[in-house]
Amino acid sequence: MGETWFVAPTDETGQASTDEPGRAATDEPGQAAGYSSTSGTTPPTGPPAGGTAAGPNGRMPRWLPRAMVLALALVAAFQLGSWAFHQLTSLLINILIAFFLALAIEPAVSWMASRGIRRGLATFVVFIGVIIVGAGFVTLLGSILADQIIKLIEGFPEYLDSVIHWINTHFNTDLKRVDIQEGLLRSDWLRNYVQNSATGVLDVSAQVIGGLFQLLTIALFSFYFAADGPRLRRAICSVLPPARQAEVLRAWEIAVNKTGGYIYSRGLMALISGVAHFVLLQALDVPYAPVLAVWVGLVSQFIPTIGTYLAGALPMLIAFTVDPWYALWVLMFVVVYQQFENYVLQPKLTSKTVDIHPAVAFGSVIAGTALLGAVGALIAIPAVATLQAFLGAYVKRYDVTDDPRVHGHRRRGEGPGPITRARQLWARRPGAGKPEDGGPGQGKA
Repeated sequence: MGETWFVAPTDETGQASTDEPGRAATDEPGQAAGYSSTSGTTPPTGPPAGGTAAGPNGRMPRWLPRAMVLALALVAAFQLGSWAFHQLTSLLINILIAFFLALAIEPAVSWMASRGIRRGLATFVVFIGVIIVGAGFVTLLGSILADQIIKLIEGFPEYLDSVIHWINTHFNTDLKRVDIQEGLLRSDWLRNYVQNSATGVLDVSAQVIGGLFQLLTIALFSFYFAADGPRLRRAICSVLPPARQAEVLRAWEIAVNKTGGYIYSRGLMALISGVAHFVLLQALDVPYAPVLAVWVGLVSQFIPTIGTYLAGALPMLIAFTVDPWYALWVLMFVVVYQQFENYVLQPKLTSKTVDIHPAVAFGSVIAGTALLGAVGALIAIPAVATLQAFLGAYVKRYDVTDDPRVHGHRRRGEGPGPITRARQLWARRPGAGKPEDGGPGQGKA
């Protein structure tokens, strides 16, 4: 027979109490306040030893509200930081450009400061020199472009007459320049183009003003970085232990040397390139040969990857106006000189300043362009050269074994000769008989 259970409330001493003999007291009709067995055993009614009460009336852990507040605060801080970074991206890029410009002029400023000139005055003199050179170059280039545009406008009727004559001759038409001009003036296309151009002038003006403000910002930060370079280094080192201070100063020195060496080597190659192209343009009697030579030298050296093609396009166009064959000669000279510069001139000039492999330089330019656009393309090579030189001190190098495979060729007398290798390949051809078979077409003896 199974056991039967009935409700038995307990008093303060732990003994079961009943109102009537044989009946257990209940809190509500039909509900028992406790359980008791007729066999005299009482199952445990309390929670397990060391446990906590679980149920709808259990309290929330004390750490949970603080964890939720901390998580929300971290998310809010991340969102705020991301928004601020996107808003300040242009400013950060300008500061990065200014920092590399300050590193580029640091050798000249330090040299003048070591001669007793105040550092601020030395920085101002260097900046004035750079501004004068840049303004002179832009003025000369602008005069060339303005002169060519004026000549193009003056000769446009003759060009148009020649085109109309060619069309009438080959297609048996009767076009006239006056009819074409009247049709253009009365067309809706010209009216819409003029309206869009008026709106575009405002956009271009806004872009020009923004570009001038950006140049002013870069120049101001560059001046401060160059003039207050020692103070900036002291401020950075003051929050670092002595061992870290030495590493920061060493990295700073490497960055200055590599960036200055990059500018020096590029300037020297620009000078050589300009002189070589000036000789060619002067020999071909191309107008504006000195200014075009300066254009080719600067653009081909300080605009990575595509600078050579941009630099050679303008002399080719101007030479084409003199004689189409002159443009071909300029193109051939640009291609030949570029190969001479890549394989002979550049390795010798940059071996001690920016000693990086051409493939690494090309990859760094692509990566810099993908990250920061044209700015990244300009600062990619000195940045990679600085990183390579800094990490080179922490990489342990060993002597390379004297193995022919390291040098990319075999020693004389090692391995089979070309005749022997040809015989081996001939013997391995499909259908060739094995030596023991007596050759193809022969049976075994």
